Amino acid sequence: MSTLLNSTPKKDGYYMPAEWTEHERTWMHWPERTDTWRMGAKPGQEAFVKVATAIAEFEPVTVCASNNQFENASAMLSHPNIRVIELTQDDAWMRDSGPTFLVNDEGGLRGVDWKFNAYGGTYNGLYAPFNHDDQVAHKVLAIENADRYRTENFVTEGGSIHTDGEGTVMIVEEVFMNPGRNPGLSREEMEDYLKNYLNVEKVLWVPRGIYNDETSGHIDNMAFFIRPTEVVLAWTDDKNDPQYERSLEAYNYLTSVTDAKGRKITVHKLPVPSPMITTEKDVEGIDVSETAKNRQVGDRLAGSYINCLICNGGVILPKYGDENDDVAAKILQDLMPDHKVVQVETREILLGGGNIHCITQQQPKV
Repeated sequence: MSTLLNSTPKKDGYYMPAEWTEHERTWMHWPERTDTWRMGAKPGQEAFVKVATAIAEFEPVTVCASNNQFENASAMLSHPNIRVIELTQDDAWMRDSGPTFLVNDEGGLRGVDWKFNAYGGTYNGLYAPFNHDDQVAHKVLAIENADRYRTENFVTEGGSIHTDGEGTVMIVEEVFMNPGRNPGLSREEMEDYLKNYLNVEKVLWVPRGIYNDETSGHIDNMAFFIRPTEVVLAWTDDKNDPQYERSLEAYNYLTSVTDAKGRKITVHKLPVPSPMITTEKDVEGIDVSETAKNRQVGDRLAGSYINCLICNGGVILPKYGDENDDVAAKILQDLMPDHKVVQVETREILLGGGNIHCITQQQPKV
């Protein structure tokens, strides 16, 4: 059971912990949309298996599959540290449709059930319908017997926020100012929602995200905290790449502000992979649909190594077959010596519009 609370986490003393705190488990969905995932979603499913298996070496994983795919997912996910449950969904982005888990200092667990509209609703959403995805957070919290807070008048997604667990949340301005999410709310009103529902004191507004990111630029593809006062940022030195201006803008902003405790922020640069463009093979076998994003040959993919997951003693990192794969892995391994960096090939997930962080949601241990 998950009771709907009419208070706020801030009033009740609950907050979103940093991603590097200990996890109880990681939650994932199972991909099957044939108008998003090519070749009947089979290549995408194989990539999800690789990610789930990599995480399962560090912590338990729960994968939510539809009734139609339950048997198939169960057969493909045979690792003893992975459980498969039946749960209806519209697409496979657990970070965004799932709950943002909260804790308090007495060992309590609750969650935020953000109102979800597939990244923009009728204005510029990526798929429809999305009513099943809007129920996912409630269902996951019910399974865990965790009470929930619902933001019925505020739309956002888990991938749009990164916190240091000490009162600071980092977001991207172009995401929150996207008219498809909260056209009636001012910047200050959106800050108030984040402060009340994450229990933070300060919001950092990074101007823009990764170039051509179809979420409008989620922060989890652009930058993330690795510890308080330290951020890793997607970076390129190529001034002819449209990403350069965005990364420089973010770097200048983050090095000029302080966190909720008044501390300056150190920014570590993590190279982006070489530009990746969709090929005929990449879009082959995608069903034509008027209710999902049209994926075409020649699209620039929003490739980034930032879209990784910190888990219990590990960092699960995207790999693309690019010369910067090992460069990025070494930088992160040096920055996080207490974690083991594990690379997983994820181009198939990127073709669907996201990456490792997008398809996972951590549940903190209490």
